[in-house]
This record gives sequence, C-alpha cells and structure tokens, in this order.
Amino acid sequence: MAHLLMVESWVGSMSRLLPRAIRESGHAFTFLTRDLHHYLRSAPEGTAHPLLAARHVLTADTNDTATLLPAVERLHTALGFDGVITSCDYYLPVAARLADRLGLPGPSAEAVGNACRKDATRRVLDAAGVPGPRFAVRSAWAEVAEAAREIGYPLVVKPVDLCAGMYVRRVDDEAALRDAWRALDGFPVNARGQRRSPAVLLEELLDGPEVSVETVSYGGTTEVIGVTDKSVGGAPAFIETGHMFPAALAPADAAAARETALLALKALGLDSVVAHTEIKLTAAGPRVVEVNPRPAGNRITELIRHVTGVDLATACVDVALGHRPDLRGWDTGLRSAAIGFLVPDTAGTLASVDGGDAVREAPDVLEVQLAEPGRTVKAAGSNNEYLGHVMAGDPEGPGARARVEALLSGLRPRVVAR
Repeated sequence: MAHLLMVESWVGSMSRLLPRAIRESGHAFTFLTRDLHHYLRSAPEGTAHPLLAARHVLTADTNDTATLLPAVERLHTALGFDGVITSCDYYLPVAARLADRLGLPGPSAEAVGNACRKDATRRVLDAAGVPGPRFAVRSAWAEVAEAAREIGYPLVVKPVDLCAGMYVRRVDDEAALRDAWRALDGFPVNARGQRRSPAVLLEELLDGPEVSVETVSYGGTTEVIGVTDKSVGGAPAFIETGHMFPAALAPADAAAARETALLALKALGLDSVVAHTEIKLTAAGPRVVEVNPRPAGNRITELIRHVTGVDLATACVDVALGHRPDLRGWDTGLRSAAIGFLVPDTAGTLASVDGGDAVREAPDVLEVQLAEPGRTVKAAGSNNEYLGHVMAGDPEGPGARARVEALLSGLRPRVVAR
C-alpha cells in the first residue's frame, strides 16, 4: 500500500474521483488543507465528504510555500509519503515543488508552473513555434488598450491565473474591453485566498470548433487517450455547456488536434502527468488554447471511462507514484458518451428543477445530477454556476450529444427572483 499526500483539491467531481481511485488502487492518502470548511460546506447535508476518508486530515498554510516546504518535509519524516497529488489548478505548482523537495515522482515544477500560468504558456509555446493566437500580456489600462488596438477587435480577454472560464470574455470594442479590465482589476484575490497577478492576457479571437486532447505522459512518452468536443455558450463569456467523447471529427482534424497537443506538451516539458489540452480547429489549422497539467474537469474523465474503460483518475494516481499506468481499456458497449449542463440565465433562488424524474428514467442515461431547491442562483458567467448535468451514452455511434440535448430540453428550472 502506497501513501499519497493530497494538497488541496477541487470541490467538484474530481474531489470524489481521486479519493475513489486511491482507495480502489489499494492505497491511502493524507489530506492537507488550509481551510477544511471549504470542503465541508460542499458536501450534501448529512453526508461526509470523501476527502475525509483520508488516513490523516491536516491543516497548514498551503498558500505559503516558504513555510509549507519545510513543514511537509517534517511530515514526510513522520508519515512517509510515496507521492504528492492534487486536482486543484491553484495547487498544481506547489504539489510539483513538494514532490521535488521530497525526492518523489512528479513532473518538473517549472513545466507545471508554466502550464498553469496562461501568459507563460503563451510565451513558451510561441518560442517553440507551436501554433496559437496572436497575443499580448499587459497590466496598466493604457497598455492594455494599446495592445488591443494592435491585435485588433474582436479579441479575448483572460486572467493569467484563474480557472473554469472565470472572467474570460470576448470584447468587440474598447468600451467592452474597459469593462472586462475593470472586472478583473476588482478581483485581486482568488477563491483560495491567493493574491492574483494584475497581468491581463489579450488574444486574437479564434474561429472554429473547440476540442480537447486527453493524454497521459510517463517515462518520456505520451499516449493520447482521445479527443473530446466542447459546446460553448453564454456570450460574451465562454461557458462550457457540454462535451462528447469521442469528438465527431473528420480523421484529419482529429489527427491534427492530437499532433498539436503533443507538440505543446513537448514544448512545455511536461511528463508524469495526465493532461487536458484545449485546441481550436481554425480555418488556418489547429491553435492551442491552453494546456492543463491535470485530468480534465466537467466529468470528461467519466465520459472516457464509460466509452473506453480507461480511468484517468487512476492514471493520475499511478503517475504520481511513479507507476506506469494501465491504459489498455476494453469494449464497454458504448461508442460515445456526452454530458450537458443546466446553465442558469437568471438570478434568484432555485424553487425546483421540474422534469428530473422523467429524465432519470429515460433509456441510455448514465448520470443525472440536479441542484437542490433553495440554492442561490446567479446568471452564469463561468463554469462555476451550473444547476446540474445529464450524461448519456450511445451504443451505436456518435449520437450521445443529441441524446443529451433532448434530455436537457425536458428539464425546467424554476428560479424565484429575490
């Protein structure tokens, strides 16, 4: 039995998938957090969060790397860790640094740091000749406005250090740019209490569909698990409204996406990671949107497991321990699986989500998760405000997306204005 140190976690599905993967692999973990209540609040009333199944639950200031590194060294002497892991983007760099400090398996801390900072990713990929959008990184308003004029409208404004599409906006003119810049400037500390960079990333708006390439890198080689498609709504925000695996692409497009992802991972120097690389298939060819050195969110890992049998949460545990992951999979009987999200467009209090029972009883349904009545609702501006999701499969071919869209149309959230 191996013993992992888990440094923080997302509170979404990966906070349940990773503990499950650790347990089913016959291992144990210690959970280290600066704020245990952050996770207790996310568990349904009357239930225990799976993170509390840890062998030890310990507190430390995970935002203060200078004090955290020696503190974890002392813990390692007493408890003996075999690997370091996290699912939360904000703690991927510190997990890599801890693994390096303790002499444990893991990716390069520099590579992870560059992948987790959108501006650093852009610079590294640009220097390596990996195709991406024209971009600029600026902080002060006058410099931001000048760079936007040079790139040309419409363009995309991004924070360099946030996740889940937070504050990512399409802007069509300078007035919209100023609004986006002010919104970012007014959010100096993220949800984990970490002070944000004032830098703003401006990017050329890319045309074409967006996909993601799911990979596992170990021992200097990378295996592509597959390509996932993405539907986006909520303009001028970029809210992920659904995914399907595998993406229904022409073979040449799928091959181009895979090759571009491999180039990006190589340029960043990422190894010993499960990665999720987002790519736009533009008229001029594939362009890298971002590289995430962790398993895909939004239950994409579960779509893959339903279709291929490959468990990317378990693969993440394996590479953190320095073990070669088993990626062979098997015939699950499904040819595609899709997920669609219930995205709110009004603010208020959720009274109910009508139609849920009928959706749960429909054929081909794999998962249904709906928010409980009484929840405070706000109009979605990122991937953090969903009211639930539906997942379904197709045993015949690429029909899972259409099936999910039909099921979602039967759900009717009732939001009462406050």
